[in-house]
Amino acid sequence: MGSVNIAQARKSYGALEVLHGVSVNIANGEFVVLVGPSGCGKSTLLRMIAGLEAISGGEIAIDGKVVNTLAPKERDIAMVFQSYALYPHMTVEANMGFSLRLGGAPKDAIKARVAEAAKMLGLEDYLKRYPRHLSGGQRQRVAMGRAMVRKPKVFLFDEPLSNLDAKLRVQMRSEIKRNHQRLKTTTVYVTHDQIEAMTMADRIVVMNGGVVEQVGSPLELYDRPANLFVAGFIGSPSMNILSGRLENGTFMTADGTAFAVPGMASFGNRDVRLGIRPEHLCLDPNGLRAEIVTVEPTGSETQVMMRLGGHDVVGVFRERVVNAPGEMLPVSIDAERAHIFDPQTGKRLEA
Repeated sequence: MGSVNIAQARKSYGALEVLHGVSVNIANGEFVVLVGPSGCGKSTLLRMIAGLEAISGGEIAIDGKVVNTLAPKERDIAMVFQSYALYPHMTVEANMGFSLRLGGAPKDAIKARVAEAAKMLGLEDYLKRYPRHLSGGQRQRVAMGRAMVRKPKVFLFDEPLSNLDAKLRVQMRSEIKRNHQRLKTTTVYVTHDQIEAMTMADRIVVMNGGVVEQVGSPLELYDRPANLFVAGFIGSPSMNILSGRLENGTFMTADGTAFAVPGMASFGNRDVRLGIRPEHLCLDPNGLRAEIVTVEPTGSETQVMMRLGGHDVVGVFRERVVNAPGEMLPVSIDAERAHIFDPQTGKRLEA
């Protein structure tokens, strides 16, 4: 295993700087997910760790050794890409053992390592097959096995599940996490899918515009987002954000919709953004009246898009909602779980 320490890492393409001094420390055996919208710099940072992109400033160290100028093969890392990148003329067994053969490993050692990885990944019956005879999920397992046989200090995953259908993505998420729990190899995983990040990570690094917005465990980011960006990005459906004003512990929107927000009186009278998770809206016959826009039943729950206080909001209810669009739905807000943000800085305000 190996730690990864990134200190003030910068990346520029000519005059264009795409990473602006990123610092992240990843401990031995930790599973860290880099997440953010397209173009935020997460894949660029991963490629810098791998040595596939030169670092423009700062420092990257693996297991305490600065690797800024080292070639990828000298960093003791293994990378799994979005594309499987398998050799079509080689069997599964040959694909998985290829890097070891290049390194001059003995045949018996290669065979043993490939067999060990194949057993972990459920590929024992496919070793003599060629990639064209495999499903997408099986090909991705082979790509993972090719990385595993090297027994590197660090695994790097660059959106490995993007090409899979929804059911396979769920299955592969579980397999990757289960294998990490077995191997305890330090893992850095890039995705734009925050559900992947929430379900797999020990810690999540949320990136936006080449900077780190927040680092923390999945539930830390979900329960205490540092700013409006993290609040809106983490969670599906995302947090509802309402603009309004606090007056003596009461939140009021521009159209006069008002409700008490316990514990927020200490903020005084000021303009704020109020955030509320969709599951913290409740059906309440004595609550506020919201106009239904759409109703989306999923079986176990119902998602309802509504117009409330001049804002489009989403509620997630365990109850079955049979009302039609245009009808009014009485709802209340679990105000004790509300978040208050500064409208200028976007930062979460602490009570």
